[in-house]
Amino acid sequence: MNAALGGLLEVLFPSACVACDAVLSRGRFFCADCAPLLLEVGPVHCGRCAEPGRFADGVCPRCRKVQPDFHRAFAPYEHDGAIARAIHRFKYEDHPELAGPLGALLSERSADFLARAPVHVCPIPLHARRYRERRYDQATLLAAALCRARPGLTLADGLLERHRATERQVGLSDEARVRNVSGAFTARSGVEAVLLIDDVLTTGATASAAARALRRVGVRRVEVLSLCRATRVFLH
Repeated sequence: MNAALGGLLEVLFPSACVACDAVLSRGRFFCADCAPLLLEVGPVHCGRCAEPGRFADGVCPRCRKVQPDFHRAFAPYEHDGAIARAIHRFKYEDHPELAGPLGALLSERSADFLARAPVHVCPIPLHARRYRERRYDQATLLAAALCRARPGLTLADGLLERHRATERQVGLSDEARVRNVSGAFTARSGVEAVLLIDDVLTTGATASAAARALRRVGVRRVEVLSLCRATRVFLH
């Protein structure tokens, strides 16, 4: 695309803030009002599940108690402010077109993690019933957009299937989350290492259940990447 055509398209179809839809200059994701509301996870977090904070031996209490079935995880942002608003619009307000900019944002802000991550990218899928309700699978759209934004990654969206419908994880205790997604996934073999993609990582129960299904069919390494990490309070 030449510069003149790119400029014309920008005038006809200007970029918009992913959180509030305000018109943006080209090459940005958030407007001047929303950008200050972003909270980055940063380099200090659990080495397994990406829970923000400084922990003994670099591992949070949850992962010390029950080791996840995935090897490591990362999310560039905490689930709050502008990014939480953007994800809500993407998932629940019928904005599948946000997959493109959010995938590009994920690629840009996760460059260091992706440099050592598996190249086969697999979204954590919705159950067929939830897909019919929403009419699109946000994790699959996000994974596809990430692959378009970062050459070298390969979309492998046929590796996992959520064969059992589950409750929404929001509001469930840690233990209930694990029970809710236990045995919910089936997997196909074919690759040795997989990068799982989802929009939000909370306790890691869903990602762990998906990773367990993949490891049963011979996948040796599973890593997880999401847009944001919901922080949890640890009670001692």
